[in-house]
Amino acid sequence: MSEHALTLKQSGLRWLWLALVIFVADIAIKLLVMDNMGYGWANRIEVLPFFNLLYVHNYGAAFSFLSDQAGWQRWFFTAIAVIVTGLLSYWMSKLPSTEKWNNIAYALIIGGAVGNVFDRVVHGFVVDYLDFFWGDYHWPAFNLADSAICIGAAMIILDGFRSKKSQA
Repeated sequence: MSEHALTLKQSGLRWLWLALVIFVADIAIKLLVMDNMGYGWANRIEVLPFFNLLYVHNYGAAFSFLSDQAGWQRWFFTAIAVIVTGLLSYWMSKLPSTEKWNNIAYALIIGGAVGNVFDRVVHGFVVDYLDFFWGDYHWPAFNLADSAICIGAAMIILDGFRSKKSQA
């Protein structure tokens, strides 16, 4: 197959359904949170001794990185997500659909990235709602899209440690 292009059915693009599932679930949960929860820490819902649901806005990226900037970061992170989504989609088009591990990893990242881009473009911020903590230490709030991106990235890193079959 290295001498000719893969068809859509043969390529990893077949796995984009997973990105769509992540995107739709992410947006649905965010809309549910926005419509049914009050904003901020005072309105959190205590679920477990180490976990709350809460509705907050993130104007930055992961862990509120650059959230205190004047607004340029909205378009900067949107551009990065669009570039990464394009690159991963291209790589998926070159991978056979049977290469499940990497295709799933790429689809998770794409679905999460597009979910957060949707928020940035439509709302001007990303909706976060998952709050994990231990004692007085709170992990920065995050969402399903962030989780999918992190899981996909971890899968890519782990792939570097997986033994590969000889291509001879």
